Amino acid sequence: MTECSYLESAFRMLAFGEQITNLSTMIGPQVDGAARETTARLGEAILKGGSISYKEGLSLFDIEDSADIFDLLAWANRIRERFKGNKVHLCSIVNAKAGGCSENCSFCAQSAAYSTAAPKYGFVDAAPVLEAAEEALKNSVTAVGLVAAWKGLNEGPMLDDVCKRIEELAASGKARPDASLGLIKTQKVADRLKEAGLECYGHNLESSKRFFPNHCTSHTYEDRLETIGYLKNAGIKICSGGIIGMVETRQHRCDLAFALRDLGANVVPINILNPIPGTPLADNPPLPPMEILKTIACFRFILPRQEIMIAGGRTVNLRDLQSMIFMAGASALMVGNYLTTLNQPVEKDLQMLKDLGLDPNWDKHDFADQEQNVAAAL
Repeated sequence: MTECSYLESAFRMLAFGEQITNLSTMIGPQVDGAARETTARLGEAILKGGSISYKEGLSLFDIEDSADIFDLLAWANRIRERFKGNKVHLCSIVNAKAGGCSENCSFCAQSAAYSTAAPKYGFVDAAPVLEAAEEALKNSVTAVGLVAAWKGLNEGPMLDDVCKRIEELAASGKARPDASLGLIKTQKVADRLKEAGLECYGHNLESSKRFFPNHCTSHTYEDRLETIGYLKNAGIKICSGGIIGMVETRQHRCDLAFALRDLGANVVPINILNPIPGTPLADNPPLPPMEILKTIACFRFILPRQEIMIAGGRTVNLRDLQSMIFMAGASALMVGNYLTTLNQPVEKDLQMLKDLGLDPNWDKHDFADQEQNVAAAL
């Protein structure tokens, strides 16, 4: 049937009072509006302070049609604007101790188990940390995180050195002192970090509990939860997220998002695997950009009040679609270079934010907006 004859047929049906089920000039079945309606219903509920169930979250991860994905992104953007306004939380990191890590995380170029071109050096002195703080202040970056490649932090001289770097960073007044220092096995270590001025600790769950043994066997998922427990007891805010693109399923991603909701993470970094030669995941196929954006949007539905940060792997995986992370619900961004890979220049990120009408001057160091929003929803 030609387009002309299709329209003629439609007008004849109207003239005789017949019902038209599809007024498209394209030949094909009627578009199913169920996903659109479900997304709108869940989005409206969240805007009113509600939350979604695991089953509802999983249904969002399973959306396939591109038009429905764009609906999902649009609602995620509304949720971001409702709870975060136009503010974007910027963070940067310092590779404070590089390479030679005893753990066997299959995505990590710094593991001693793999032969990679990643740098190796001992714990840094004050100079690079304070330089990073100066850069942060100049570029509206809220936090500087000290990241160390080792299994974890114990009592002893190294803890003293770490606390000294944190104290120096806090005293500079130029950036919020953050750190990601691996596993913590005692409350005393967490308390020392808090006393030194640490405000937020990065400790990713990495993946769902069920998928975790697929990419790490040198420590457990429960070890990570234990560490987060000690930090929360010390009054330290939690930055915890994961990595997508490790051949995990959508259900694994959904599991991770709900686990992060349950533990009360303040910042949720989403990393996209950037396969590093020499690691077991070196040949992993990349996730399609739209699958990445859909994942971000699903996390925003599940975690409407959290800072959802897009971190490692965004430039290589999203390419020209990087600015769409904010439409997908992201409210935070890691800027500057990553641990072992390059990021785009911070000036380009700042211009992107300006073009989108977003403000990087984020001053909610205590994450009080999350607590207020939670109270309002109860």
